[in-house]
Amino acid sequence: MEERLQKIISQCGIASRRKAEELILEGLVTVNGRPAELGMKADIGKDHIKVSGKLISSPSSRTYLLFNKPYKCITAMHDPEKRPIIMDYLKRVKGRIFPVGRLDYNSEGLLILTNDGELANAVMHPKKKIPKTYRVKINGFLEDKDKLKLETGIRLDDGMTKPAKVRIIKKLKANSWISITIHEGRNRQVRRMMDRIGHSAIRLIRTRINGLTLGALKPGEYRYLTDEEIAALKEEVNIEVKGSRRRTAKVPAAKAAKPSRKGWAASAPAPKKPKRKTARGSSTAAVKSSAAGAVKDPGRSVSKPAKDPKGSGFPADSLRKSKTRGLRKRKK
Repeated sequence: MEERLQKIISQCGIASRRKAEELILEGLVTVNGRPAELGMKADIGKDHIKVSGKLISSPSSRTYLLFNKPYKCITAMHDPEKRPIIMDYLKRVKGRIFPVGRLDYNSEGLLILTNDGELANAVMHPKKKIPKTYRVKINGFLEDKDKLKLETGIRLDDGMTKPAKVRIIKKLKANSWISITIHEGRNRQVRRMMDRIGHSAIRLIRTRINGLTLGALKPGEYRYLTDEEIAALKEEVNIEVKGSRRRTAKVPAAKAAKPSRKGWAASAPAPKKPKRKTARGSSTAAVKSSAAGAVKDPGRSVSKPAKDPKGSGFPADSLRKSKTRGLRKRKK
């Protein structure tokens, strides 16, 4: 599928879209051997796209590495001062990869390297709040007030920090080890936080990024991420995993509210009682309903029996019937 060149370059992690446009204008991007133009489209699966003479890898061939960066090593592809760089330890890795975030020259620990630009940008974005844990050796001992400052936020030159999780690991004679977890990725952030509270960092090792840990990796060693680790990391930053069977549709309420065996008796409807029949064959329920309907139905006008005007307490109709019966007997 054809896409704009700057988008392809950005997805490969070489540069941002704006920087990719500058590379195209400078003539550093070629497509099938011809200089690219701004607004040009290409298919990375069919076309040969080069940036500064290097071929861009296809999105289908992604590489994900976990690297234990050694002490006094530059997180860069090259260094003008000829200092050790991380690529010195990754010469056997085929294709171009780049680090996700950075660790400074004196820091050590976990680094992710990949050629998946979309994942790299998502992991580094502060809105994703990916946790990063560091093991830090500091000068002196961390007091409760200093710990509280780290956990509530410290004002640095570039603004307030987000609350951090802090745990004291071990106390030595003059120094101590602490564990600190942050969700940001500012330049030298942990070191600047320690300087602000008066406990400068002597040694700093990143031990975890989200669910990824160093494990048994020694400094300078690396390993490839497993499919499960890649899927978990992509799910954490809301990137669709190919071949996943996640369903976003909601389950209907009728299916979701299925009772368990224990609660079945309470949730099941009570059985209906059999209807009893009267002598004439009509059910008692029908008789009751008809009687109730005769009284409660506002549409019907029920005539009440008239009382005896003499005040005997018996209805007038019953008195008339008794008088006619007496006259009939006398005639006979």
